[in-house]
Amino acid sequence: MTTGPAPAQAPAQSQAPAVRVRVRPGDVLDPLVVPVTRTLIVAGAIAARDYQDVHHDAERAREKGSPDIFMNILTTNGLVGRYITDRFGPRAVLRAVSIRLGAPNYPGDTMTLTGTVTEVDGATVRVRVVGANGLGHHVTGTVTVDVPGDGPTGAPGDGPTGAPGDGPADVPDGAPREASR
Repeated sequence: MTTGPAPAQAPAQSQAPAVRVRVRPGDVLDPLVVPVTRTLIVAGAIAARDYQDVHHDAERAREKGSPDIFMNILTTNGLVGRYITDRFGPRAVLRAVSIRLGAPNYPGDTMTLTGTVTEVDGATVRVRVVGANGLGHHVTGTVTVDVPGDGPTGAPGDGPTGAPGDGPADVPDGAPREASR
């Protein structure tokens, strides 16, 4: 005789294909709103093993000339990566991320990530990303992402000239947009 709860069963996997939308150069991706909290800043620094005091100790940050603690670049980089993979789906592979920091992300602010598709070439999409907060642009950069299999194709004949990479790409739709995790 067995006592206790029944073993958990894995949820059924949907066999329905993901809803897909066409992506072309110039398309603007849905924004991702990220509340910048002390917890996010400190947790991101700890996860990145970045123990610089300006990322967790407000008094020390003030001693060094900052009004408060601020987000580190690795947390920002992770949020940019999440923004892209949330949009392009679980099979998306980040191939290149090039970012530059600007205005600091301080606790109590909100960063809104936006992206514009700049290039589609086969299964590869390049996106210009901007993360803005109340002080200006926190991050700007470019992300190159591959979406294998049934992802972006940019197949010959899809676009106006029929050339490879000229056409639109198919990417998943319906990804969550607010960073409330």
